[in-house]
Amino acid sequence: MSKKLQNYVNGKSVQSATSRYASVFNPALGAEASQVPMSTSADVDAAVAAAKQAFEGWSATPPVRRARVMFELKQLIDKHMNELAGLVTAEHGKLLDDARGSVTRGMEVVEFAAGIPQLLKGEYSEGVARGVDSWSFRQPLGVCAGIGPFNFPAMIPMWMAPVAIACGNTFIMKPSERVPSLSLRLAELWIEAGLPPGVFNVVNGDKEVVDAFIEHPDIAAISLVGSTPVAENVYRRATAAGKRAQCLGGAKNHLVVMPDADLTHTVDALIGAAYGSAGERCMAISVAIAVGVDTGDRLVEALVPKVKGLKVGPGSAAGMDMGPLVTKQHLDKVSGYVELGVKEGASLLVDGRGLRVGGAENGFFIGGCLFDHVTAEMKIYQEEIFGPVLAVVRVPTLDAAIQLVNAHRYGNGGAIFTTSGEAADEFTKRSHIGMVGVNVPIPVPMAFHSFGGWKGSLFGDHYMHGPEGVRFFTRLKTVTSRWPRGKSSGASFAMPTVK
Repeated sequence: MSKKLQNYVNGKSVQSATSRYASVFNPALGAEASQVPMSTSADVDAAVAAAKQAFEGWSATPPVRRARVMFELKQLIDKHMNELAGLVTAEHGKLLDDARGSVTRGMEVVEFAAGIPQLLKGEYSEGVARGVDSWSFRQPLGVCAGIGPFNFPAMIPMWMAPVAIACGNTFIMKPSERVPSLSLRLAELWIEAGLPPGVFNVVNGDKEVVDAFIEHPDIAAISLVGSTPVAENVYRRATAAGKRAQCLGGAKNHLVVMPDADLTHTVDALIGAAYGSAGERCMAISVAIAVGVDTGDRLVEALVPKVKGLKVGPGSAAGMDMGPLVTKQHLDKVSGYVELGVKEGASLLVDGRGLRVGGAENGFFIGGCLFDHVTAEMKIYQEEIFGPVLAVVRVPTLDAAIQLVNAHRYGNGGAIFTTSGEAADEFTKRSHIGMVGVNVPIPVPMAFHSFGGWKGSLFGDHYMHGPEGVRFFTRLKTVTSRWPRGKSSGASFAMPTVK
């Protein structure tokens, strides 16, 4: 019988009150690896109570001491890098090198959060009026909650919790029920780093936990990464309940290939961006826009052999380019989109369906898929597939490419590959997307900048991590102060002004 996982509340593993458990699979083997509790609202109540109690002491802890916990956590993550990456690969399926990279990108946010004494410095104005000074500072919100996606079980929790906790909040994480183990291990490392019990908690589960987060009066803010329908639903319900919400949704990221682009560099970048992590990235490139008459022909000619040559196998095996998809259900969904693209009239140049990997015949594998002559009316262009499926769209001009990008309902990220500064400048300034790459295929900002998209890719006013993350997890307070000297001049009933 497979192992039953627990929650982590108030500094220790605790059993959920639920009788419902879900299977956690090893996607390379197609076999159940463990079972995760589908926690109840009572489990959420217990976690909130622990976090609320811990908030009083943690919020009063000097920022420099909070920073020291971040330094310790960073050291522990570095020390346990291979273990953490192994947990990611075992439950998600991505290659070990890719998993290490995702842990590292999360650890960079921990490093950023270690600078919290500087980040929380306020502003001071002396003498805003005669004998009056004014200053501002930021204070934590209280108990905050995070809802993670399946594709980055290490990176996304570390994009959320370290900034929230460094700002003085306490935090409850609900990881995806498909990949729960990494958050549970991080909870142990937080305690080892010196974080007081109750400041970081993990409650596993599904919609019942999300609903409890939204409805609980003592949860002040919710940060979520997921599909656009879920992100929009949680944002609207959470804000209606008076909470602060930051909900990142889906994407359909375009890479514009100009006629003057270095084709070898472009194709290598495109292959990695489209098929890395089996396309299960919100910043994956899923559309290549070929600009000009022969650009599409040259691009496709170079892409086909590389897509056919992708090495697919278990994420723990050496020499692989792609691992499996996360579940059988997701494999069926991606395969269904490929079939739909054929029915819609797109040219399927490489078909990765039906792939069987020796020694892992029950794994959730699909090879790289490549479509040509895709149009904006097709669902395989309009919808997020979240798999190793690249669509090539052909347009005559850069202006047409920008119009195509701007007309799409998603606006997460995109890129242009060119040797023309003019073209790069046009695309950078006119594209309606949150993150732009110039000869960079996956323009994920570093931790000291902020991550977020436009349109249907983000619901809320603040991006993740960086300065925007600090603003999201704090609120501004401004103080105006006067110490009276001499006799009072009497009551004034006019609006105060400076004369």
